[in-house]
Amino acid sequence: MQKYEINFVDSITEIGAEAWNQVTGTDNPFTRYEFLHALEETGCTTAATGWAPHHVAVYSPAEPLSERAQEKDEKARRTDKTLVAVMPLYLKTNSYGEYVFDWSWAHAYQNHGYEYYPKFVSAIPFTPSVGNRLCVSEPAVRARISAVVRNKVIEKAEAIAASSWHILFPQQQEHDDFERLGISSRIASQFHWYNKGYTSFDDFLNSLNSRKRKSIRKERQRVRDQGISFKITEGGKIAQQQWQNFYSFYQSTYAMRGMQGYLNQEFFQTLSITMPEQLFMISAMQDRREIAAALFFKSSDKLFGRYWGSARDEQFLHFETCYYQGQGYCIEHGLSSFDSGAQGEHKIQRGFEPIITYSNHWLANQGFAAAIENFLQEEREHIKSYMLQARALLPYKKES
Repeated sequence: MQKYEINFVDSITEIGAEAWNQVTGTDNPFTRYEFLHALEETGCTTAATGWAPHHVAVYSPAEPLSERAQEKDEKARRTDKTLVAVMPLYLKTNSYGEYVFDWSWAHAYQNHGYEYYPKFVSAIPFTPSVGNRLCVSEPAVRARISAVVRNKVIEKAEAIAASSWHILFPQQQEHDDFERLGISSRIASQFHWYNKGYTSFDDFLNSLNSRKRKSIRKERQRVRDQGISFKITEGGKIAQQQWQNFYSFYQSTYAMRGMQGYLNQEFFQTLSITMPEQLFMISAMQDRREIAAALFFKSSDKLFGRYWGSARDEQFLHFETCYYQGQGYCIEHGLSSFDSGAQGEHKIQRGFEPIITYSNHWLANQGFAAAIENFLQEEREHIKSYMLQARALLPYKKES
């Protein structure tokens, strides 16, 4: 049976762009090297921010060469190894920027005299988007590599006294694999929009019931009546002034909630250089000035709405900039779905459908692990009930 070598690295640079992307691919903008490296390079994921990189690299040793082959080529005396899987992994000292909430677990630990931090988290920092968390070059050996990684990460967690390991927003298949390996399952929900072959935004509206269709048209007209228009700028063409405006909007939106944005302007601008083909900005213009902006990412078939901000609170501006403009972009460019981020029951009436998202959780303390497992089972039933209620509120015409 194939043996694998597991390394933990404190920076993605130790693996390198070519090797990392060869395993992950570059279609998903958030698992590719450039995105994760930008987080590290610009100081967004460090020990100081509570996101110390500790990524997993899985290698397959090369087959030893015969003595005769080694005699022919002196360089062949060195036995190479091949990267076959990677997993983003962070040593966390807080629970910020995860979007799978475990604050109550941390409080329970503290109340019983235990330390919840540090903990291990396999996730894309500050990005509640579903994607592979264990990326493998050969899908046929995924289950075997999953078992090896599971054992090594838990072994590492126990060695450094980490309380737990959390795998956030994995694909369902890998979630199921880790659940079979004894790592507890948790479900939650998000709202995604699906492009059902629409030829225009009006075509999409015609799939809705009359009341919701009229409501959306009124909202969009209200925005136009305020003299607001929109422009789309693809990643490589976003000007310095646009980035400055966007970042000011982004921070002001957090400030209104008494918070500060997790990401810095340098991070965003780095991405515009290293992966411009996968992002674009939608700017809201009024009196020839930018008053709001939203930054979107895209894969070959999916749109991701992620960051937004505005200088003023104009009625329906958020819905238009972040949702309707994104839906229109999907229709125009043939993208099949739109992941607009976490939360948002207000998305239902705008055609976004509830979906299940997954996470896996391992806890070292067996007593807490059992209590949390019971909690997750109860929570699961509430989530399923909530999703049924949400689906009943969708605005689409009922099929006769």
